[in-house]
Amino acid sequence: MAKDIQGLGLGLASRFAGSRWAEKYGLRKPAERIAYLSTRAGFKFAGEMMQKRAQKQDSTRGERLPERKPQALFDLSLSEEQQMIRDSVRSYAEEIVRGLAHDADENLQLPDSYLQDAMALGLNLFSVPESLGGAAQSYSPTTSAIIAEELAWGDFTLAYAALAPVGVANALVRWGTQQQQQRWLPLWLAEQPVTAAIALQEPHPLFAPDKLTCSAKSNKQGYVLNGVKTLVPFAGNADLYLVAALLNGKPQLFIVPGDSHGLNFTRSPAMGLRAAASGTLTLDKVQVNVDALLGGEDSDFDYRAFVDLGQLHWCALAIGTCQAALDYLIPYCNEREAFGEPISHRQSVAFMIANIAIELESMRLLTWRAAALAEQGQPFHREAYLAHVLCADKAMEIGTNAVQLLGGHGFTKEHPAERWYRDLRILGCVNSGLHL
Repeated sequence: MAKDIQGLGLGLASRFAGSRWAEKYGLRKPAERIAYLSTRAGFKFAGEMMQKRAQKQDSTRGERLPERKPQALFDLSLSEEQQMIRDSVRSYAEEIVRGLAHDADENLQLPDSYLQDAMALGLNLFSVPESLGGAAQSYSPTTSAIIAEELAWGDFTLAYAALAPVGVANALVRWGTQQQQQRWLPLWLAEQPVTAAIALQEPHPLFAPDKLTCSAKSNKQGYVLNGVKTLVPFAGNADLYLVAALLNGKPQLFIVPGDSHGLNFTRSPAMGLRAAASGTLTLDKVQVNVDALLGGEDSDFDYRAFVDLGQLHWCALAIGTCQAALDYLIPYCNEREAFGEPISHRQSVAFMIANIAIELESMRLLTWRAAALAEQGQPFHREAYLAHVLCADKAMEIGTNAVQLLGGHGFTKEHPAERWYRDLRILGCVNSGLHL
């Protein structure tokens, strides 16, 4: 239903925005704005319609999005709906996100009303099932990866900040109980943007997601959490956190409200992700109730799949930023002259650009393949691991070469290459913190 209601209006507005008539009469930006708003309005209307039809469930198991049927043919062609979403998000990234990136990085904070404006894309509604008031019709990590790519084309950090709350919603939808979904998911349907983040990474050498030092112990009131998390966004102002901790020797996720007693945040600007205002989150005897354990005690929660999906999200962000670098380097090298000719005429430059394009396609194919397997309910750990290894290596290489190809300009803040280099370095350091 969401596709039918939203698709027609969005498709017409998107096509008109790209026409020569819109350009001639100065109507391109208004038409694009209509496309953004139609996404949100269509999803909201469809969600309201489906919510009225939703029936009460007998069990405590929460709502689950259906997985797509396995296909014998591995096909990475985008559906019409996915292409429409991709075009819409790319337009938003090009017209709005790209222009905000430099100042946000310099100011070490998100632009005013950025998260509010990003809601016009309907990302929050798209992460909540129709039966719960949102617009999601099926479980689709591939579509989530496409959205992450296109937003990161505008800026890696701003995309991360916009999608961090979506990652929490995705985990709640995939593994949360009915009670957890009914309590927390309405935050993603409200008029004000929700700030939520996954707290997994810990500040100790050779951190591995299955070797957590953050612990949880059960008591009469629920659970007590102790530990330290790092690279947590939103400067301590999040509405809630999804905290990974060991419970009886097993990694679990806990829903921790942002105003919980014993929760402290220390801001520590990093090399990259500076606009996300990341820092260290300390949990000192944080008491949460018994309903805080994601999925409950008899949950079908899969911690390995949770981590793998997070890695794929980082891969998608890196792919989008690497694509932005390639799109920036080609015209620059064709226009920049040295010794009487464009530097792209030099084989060393041309081969480096060609290699970026080759590696970028391999990063995208591996990531999409892993996401497609996850979408069909197939095992995807191997593919997710390979995608992350490749993206961590090649993203750093592409970021380095982007700086190199710009020469002295690559070392200055006049051009975005140095920011891309700093942001892309995160893939070699982080294990998760997002969720497709």
